[in-house]
This record gives sequence, C-alpha cells and structure tokens, in this order.
Amino acid sequence: MFSPPLASPSSARRLTVNQLDCELIARRLCDRSPSTPADELAGHAAPAPHPAAVLLPLFQQDGRWRLLLIRRTERPKDVHSGQVGFPGGRVEPGDANADATALREAQEEIALPAERVRVLGRLRQLRTVSNFLVQPVVGFIPWPQPLRAEPGEVAHIFSIPLDWLAEPSRYRVELWPRANHPQARRVVFFDPHDGQVLWGVSARITLDLLDALGHLPIGRDPVPIHDRC
Repeated sequence: MFSPPLASPSSARRLTVNQLDCELIARRLCDRSPSTPADELAGHAAPAPHPAAVLLPLFQQDGRWRLLLIRRTERPKDVHSGQVGFPGGRVEPGDANADATALREAQEEIALPAERVRVLGRLRQLRTVSNFLVQPVVGFIPWPQPLRAEPGEVAHIFSIPLDWLAEPSRYRVELWPRANHPQARRVVFFDPHDGQVLWGVSARITLDLLDALGHLPIGRDPVPIHDRC
C-alpha cells in the first residue's frame, strides 16, 4: 500500500500558520489571558514610562500571512535610528486610546488610512530600555495597499512571511550590548530577510504575536522577560 510522505515540521508549520483567518486571529488575541507589562530591564529603577503604541499590520499574499515592518530613517541622536520596527510612536493627548495612537502613527508614517485597518486585538505591553511603555496593536489590512514612506521617519517599508518568522532556526538570543554593561539584557535577533534584520523590542513583540497565535517557534518563551511587580 502506498503511503504519502509525512510533511516536514517546517512545511506543517507553514500550512498551519497560513490556515489562520481574521476571525481566528481575533479570537486568539481576545482569549489570551491578560498579563502585567513585560520589562526589558526588570529590577532597574526608572521614572514613569512614556506611553506609546505600535501597529502590527498583517496581510495575506499568495496564500501566506505577512507582517508589515518599516526601517526607520537614519537620524543623529535618535536611539531608534535605522532600526527595523513597526509604525508607531508616543501617545498624544488627542488620542482616544492605544488603538487610535497606532492608527494615527501608521497614517503619518506610511500613509496607511485608519479606515483601511481592521483592528484584531492587542498583545501584552512592554516597557523598553528607553523607558517607553509600548502597547502593540494587531490589525489586518487589505492587500495590495498604496503605502508611502514619510521620508523624515521611514526609510523603507517591507514585509516578512509569518511562517518564515515561526521557524525555530530563524532567530537567536544574545546578551546585548555586552556582559557587565549596565543595560545588559537578553535580546532577540532574527536572521536577515531580504537584507533587513528584525531585532530588539520589535523582535520580542513578534515572538509575542506568534505565541498569541499558538505558533511560538520553540513552543515556549525563549526570553523570560519578567513581568513588572
């Protein structure tokens, strides 16, 4: 009797990730048990953090889910200069909530109209080493989309397939910037994808997204960022 070959773990993972739909993603984000914010530098005293929000835009292309990212413009004295991340920024007084902040920033930075985004849910907050309390907001966008980078903020707009990000071999964890540094911490680095490197807080948020969707690359939290007390 002929037996079909078993799917490899990577192909099975790809199939499963790409079988998700908006309703299931929203349900998994909603069902995720709430937790206190994670902290990049747990145990370090710091003033009250600045509230901020980022948008994680998801879209489908050729049967695959993709995560939209940006590379920030190189600017002197900007700690996030040239880094890969998500559209987002500080909460402004006129913002009704974190969703509004994320949508406003995405419209300003990549010309993504707020009405074109279907907000699916949120991930846990994260206090960063630069003392921002970041609220990640997950949204679905139709594709294609006529995006345009704001030159003063964004140098490049690109995307990475979720199934690529979910491969266990795609990332590593390093002590950064070095041992015995006052801000030494375990940092996630993904492999380069089309010349772009996702790392740091944005990589940590990406792992949280995969975890929320049931597809954390190694099935557990590889970087135990302590919840704040």
